[in-house]
Amino acid sequence: MELDWPKMRKSVFLLLFGIWVMFAVAVADEGITGNSSSLSTRPKVVNIGALLTVNSVIGRSVKPAILAAVDDVNADTSILGDTHLNLILHDTNCSGFIGTMGALELMEKDVVAAIGPQSSTIAHVISHVVNELHVPLLSFGATDPTLAALQYPYFLRTTQNDYYQMAAIANVIEYFEWKEVIAIFVDDDYGRNGVSSLGDSLAQKRAKIAYKAALTPGSSVDDITEVITAVNLMESRVYVVHVNPDTGLEIFAVAKKLGMMTSGYVWITTEWLPAVLDSSAPPYSTVAAPLQGVLSLRQHTPDSDLKKSFTTKWKNIKSKETSSFNSYALYAYDSVWLLARALDTFFKSGEGITFSADPNLQNTSGSELRLSALKTFNEGPRLLETILSTNFTGVTGEFRFDQDKNLVHPAYDVLNIVGTGFRTIGYWSNRSGLSINPPEKLYAKPLNSSANAKRLYGVIWPGETNVKPRGWVFPNNGKPLRIAVPYRHSYKEVVTKDVRSPQGVRGYSIDVFEAAVNLLPYPVPRKYILYGDGVRNPSYSNLVAAVADNAYDAAVGDITIITNRTRIVDFTQPYMESGLVIVVPVKKSKTSPWAFLKPFTIEMWLVTGGFFLLVGFVVWILEHRLNHEFRGPPSQQVITIFWFSFSTMFFSHRENTVSTLGRFVLLLWLFVVLIINSSYTASLTSILTVQQLTSRIEGIDGMISSNEPIGIQDGSFAHNYLVQELNIAESRIRPLKDRTDYINALRLGPNRGGVAAIVDELPYVEIFMSSTKCEFRIVGQEFTKSGWGFAFQRDSPLALDLSTAILQLSENAELQRIHDKWLTTSSCSTQAEIEVNSLSLSSFWGLFLICGIACCISLSIYVCRVVCQYRRFNPALEQSHDIPELEPDSARRSSRRTLRSTSFKDLIEFYDKKEAEIKEMLRRHKRQVNGHNEHNGSPD
Repeated sequence: MELDWPKMRKSVFLLLFGIWVMFAVAVADEGITGNSSSLSTRPKVVNIGALLTVNSVIGRSVKPAILAAVDDVNADTSILGDTHLNLILHDTNCSGFIGTMGALELMEKDVVAAIGPQSSTIAHVISHVVNELHVPLLSFGATDPTLAALQYPYFLRTTQNDYYQMAAIANVIEYFEWKEVIAIFVDDDYGRNGVSSLGDSLAQKRAKIAYKAALTPGSSVDDITEVITAVNLMESRVYVVHVNPDTGLEIFAVAKKLGMMTSGYVWITTEWLPAVLDSSAPPYSTVAAPLQGVLSLRQHTPDSDLKKSFTTKWKNIKSKETSSFNSYALYAYDSVWLLARALDTFFKSGEGITFSADPNLQNTSGSELRLSALKTFNEGPRLLETILSTNFTGVTGEFRFDQDKNLVHPAYDVLNIVGTGFRTIGYWSNRSGLSINPPEKLYAKPLNSSANAKRLYGVIWPGETNVKPRGWVFPNNGKPLRIAVPYRHSYKEVVTKDVRSPQGVRGYSIDVFEAAVNLLPYPVPRKYILYGDGVRNPSYSNLVAAVADNAYDAAVGDITIITNRTRIVDFTQPYMESGLVIVVPVKKSKTSPWAFLKPFTIEMWLVTGGFFLLVGFVVWILEHRLNHEFRGPPSQQVITIFWFSFSTMFFSHRENTVSTLGRFVLLLWLFVVLIINSSYTASLTSILTVQQLTSRIEGIDGMISSNEPIGIQDGSFAHNYLVQELNIAESRIRPLKDRTDYINALRLGPNRGGVAAIVDELPYVEIFMSSTKCEFRIVGQEFTKSGWGFAFQRDSPLALDLSTAILQLSENAELQRIHDKWLTTSSCSTQAEIEVNSLSLSSFWGLFLICGIACCISLSIYVCRVVCQYRRFNPALEQSHDIPELEPDSARRSSRRTLRSTSFKDLIEFYDKKEAEIKEMLRRHKRQVNGHNEHNGSPD
């Protein structure tokens, strides 16, 4: 069979073309199918839920905002394209139970996220539901700080955290220098946890919550009145109100009826109050009438174009129930936009929306609740991550989460309610604290942490005054200040009982306290209560502890400010300087006929006398050949040496020195004599006038090293100080009750059952010594530095005011006048003179050494000079001058024999000659030698 190749080739070509067309169509279909698959993952409608209390201050403002946000998102195709948001709204009716049921109903309708709730209490419950079903919960109103806990991973706060709001209030409290506040709060999760955060923030500023006044949610006017009346009887006048917007105004209505909106009161509210005012139609004359002078915080939102656009849009909303909106509406609006932008990113990443049955909810047979209808959002974790990473700028400003899931750049407006509205007096931000500059400007600049930057504009306080309230008063409950006064047994000049006085007490400390109180600009009702039995001095440490334990409000008396006491109470400025000193007995030294010998020791007397003779002898040697006053018979010269030596003691020597070496030795010796005379005079004066100590204790070191008993005042802190700080054995310490015990113990001494010394505070010692005729003295220095002050309970504002008053008393000399009235200062020397010992050679050997060296050097120079002269002069040659007929050779032989035969006697005779004679003899000898040489050298 013959094949038709042309037809076959044509058939193969047609077959291959058909196969290619089919492959191309298949690929095209696959591509179209793939695209449709990708598009099919983006649903047409996405269900989102909303949970809020519609009939509430926040709900009436938030509901229109959420609806407007959903409409704006659906109208903007650049966000979700053809996908629309379907809002399913449930009214929680401000009930945790109804809110939970509403949340469960939402979950049945396959919502991918929920906006709300506005209540922190409901948010706590619903957070457990969304955790189980993996549905993100974006709350615009739940500000409870504890919702940021790790146990609520699907709870996202799209508003500010109350942690920052309470930090802002604490900064305001610190700025106005208040130390105590009273917190009025609603007793639910929102109120309790917010106030707890406030307490932590105040503690960092050295302030505190003095009292927590809790209100039951939905309290009646009678309940509110009871609580407000109770806090009005307390000391603090600074109130922080942290309640719900719907019931908060009732508190101020009650406060106004009770007269608590007048001068002296401070009211600070959290952001609930601006939420009420912002939702009301201005002017706020009706609402703001009982709020005059109130300070409040409001979440700060910058004045941007987006915010202005929202304001314009709000006016066009017809379904709204309020004429204006509050900050919660802005955050709710941005919450919807946050979710929309996150969903857009979520879908663009190729994610879909699927739900699956929760295995934990399947075994519900016999239950009417239909829990099996609840499904888990499979892509919930991915959507949660997307929301947390979303960043955009909304009507509230930059909308971004930090690592703790809080919005970045928390900030608040500080408002002052005045007239028919409010004015902004400053701002607070987490970056710079209080400032008069908007936070967005501060974030754009380098951080300025200086104190000058932290300020606010002036405030109009309740009572229409611009004077900052003190922040506290004495409790208006008829109870005066309980002041404990030590009932002393000794030193009653300081403080004691007085039955004739209306106050029942008197003394130096009482007068100082009364004078200080009289300088305060407010009355201080007070009642003095004696502490102790008067038989013994009370323990001051126990007295201070009683004040700390609220047994007394304060303690007034001679209370020493020491470290252990300052840890439990607050002290005023010291009104009396004090410190521990040591007191010992002294006695007058007895004079004797030989007292003039005591200034020097025996060795000192012997060496001094020896040097007088030595110097006199050296000067005689140096002056004998030149000075005719040092010549004469031997007996006269010996007398001259003695007279010259001892007359230099009084600088009354009549002999003048003419030699250079003699003057040099005498100059040094007179300097030595000057020092010895001065020392002798000072030592003799001290010996004749000093009071000698009868105790070996001469200061704190001697007291520590000694084993002798030591007396202290009964009840004094000196006991603990000596035992714990100086490690003195407790067996050595003897408590003494009064001045009589002091005198007897010191007079007896340690050997007869007394004490060697007494340790007490300086003011007591001065009083004690003023009546003892200088029989006792203080030795050493004060070894503690402290003072007396008045003790008050911790953080008592009265301590600060009294400190200022005490300083004023000191400046106007009133404090000194009170001191002179009660306390007398001892006329005795406060510092005892120590027994003076005789001066020994060890104090002067350097002077004697210098003088001795000078004498040796001078003698050496002089002896060398004399020997040189003597070698040039020979008595034999002088004798040969009278026998000219001798032959020269015979003369030379005679001269050599004479030199060999020179004796010490000849040397002494040579020295005894006058210097002028020696010089003449040497000149004559020189001429003789020269003449002889000329004779031998002439021709015959």
